[in-house]
Amino acid sequence: MSRRGRNGSRQPGGGRQQAGPRDRGRKGRRGPFRPSEERPHRSAQGEGRRHAPRFAKGNGHGRGDARGERAAPERRAERAPQEKPAKTPQFSANVQTVTVSSDENNMRVDRFFEARFPGLSFSHIQRIIRKGEVRVNGKRTQPKARLEAGQSVRIPPLKLEAPKLRDDAPEAQKDRAFLKSITLYEDDDVMVLNKPMGLAVQGGSGTTRHVDGMLGALRGPHADSQRPRLVHRLDKDTAGCLLIAKTRFAAAALSKSFRSRSARKFYWALVAGVPRPHQGRISTFLAKEERVEDSFMRIAKHGEKDAVHAVTYYAVVETSAQKLAWVSLKPVTGRTHQLRAHMDHIGHPIVGDPKYFNKENWELPGGIQDKLHLLARRIVVPHPRGGVIDASAPLPPHIEQTWNLLGFDAKRYDPIEEAPEEE
Repeated sequence: MSRRGRNGSRQPGGGRQQAGPRDRGRKGRRGPFRPSEERPHRSAQGEGRRHAPRFAKGNGHGRGDARGERAAPERRAERAPQEKPAKTPQFSANVQTVTVSSDENNMRVDRFFEARFPGLSFSHIQRIIRKGEVRVNGKRTQPKARLEAGQSVRIPPLKLEAPKLRDDAPEAQKDRAFLKSITLYEDDDVMVLNKPMGLAVQGGSGTTRHVDGMLGALRGPHADSQRPRLVHRLDKDTAGCLLIAKTRFAAAALSKSFRSRSARKFYWALVAGVPRPHQGRISTFLAKEERVEDSFMRIAKHGEKDAVHAVTYYAVVETSAQKLAWVSLKPVTGRTHQLRAHMDHIGHPIVGDPKYFNKENWELPGGIQDKLHLLARRIVVPHPRGGVIDASAPLPPHIEQTWNLLGFDAKRYDPIEEAPEEE
């Protein structure tokens, strides 16, 4: 994994690989992402389409060097100095005036006090703001008002209780050690974790252990220390790259990158059968359908209530006896279960998927574990302070076992990287 400069430069000898003949799934053959003419894909609803539009080769983004399974991180961009919020004492008997930092830009006034003074109760914060004891640039303010970097905030006398930190708790120590053990990349603003299969990203019904709950263990001991936060999500059974923001500044910048679709995500999956054509674009509408014990995403019609548009590019990398295919996936949109629903929609569900794999008379080949074969292989996103974060996750144990069994080479050329950047 690496962090490249703004112009995408790389070390000598790391130039773009020249496009070869179109990949037909045979080992050793290489080629660019070049789908054939558009081919509509019929569905029961008549709305979903799988097609392969023409587009120019190349997209201006280099692939970098071949990645080994445990390549050491390499950083190539210059870092801008990070502005830290001013340290505020836990007990203040006098009026203070503090300056809003860049990390606190656009933060609500009440959230500003919660972050700087964890010992203050919510009611106390609301009361001192509404009574006019808090001033922004000398003027009264409201709890929901937004702050700007460089503004001065008047802090009235406060008496705070020291916050209860988790750092000394045995469970927090375990969480901290675990998160460090699965870290693929880290700097002052960002972490990329290699989330294991089976670990939930957020809590839910019956879920007590999850990544979001562990992030509190990484918060520093100071009152103004910031809690790392999630930037995007992965399904519980999807392994691979999970991006974490360590500061409010980074969270805002990275969230903007995801909204503008300047963040690129690449997934690997093992699917039943071999998709035709080998490279293409899936475009459907998806809607959530609730069931008694579970919910799933179904193909919906355009204009249907709560239906959202979803677009995925796919490319076959290798095949095994026309029964299985290693498919690389690039989601343009980020809908719930998008990749799983899309592969099922075109008749090639992901192996081990308990929700969407419904092929009749299909038997799992011997030696392959009945677990979801979906990996968030790589993430490429602009760094909040310049340069590019480019991280790749190794194969999880059950997928590595399958790749070895089928003779797939994890270092081979991945044609999905030539897929278009825009929808």
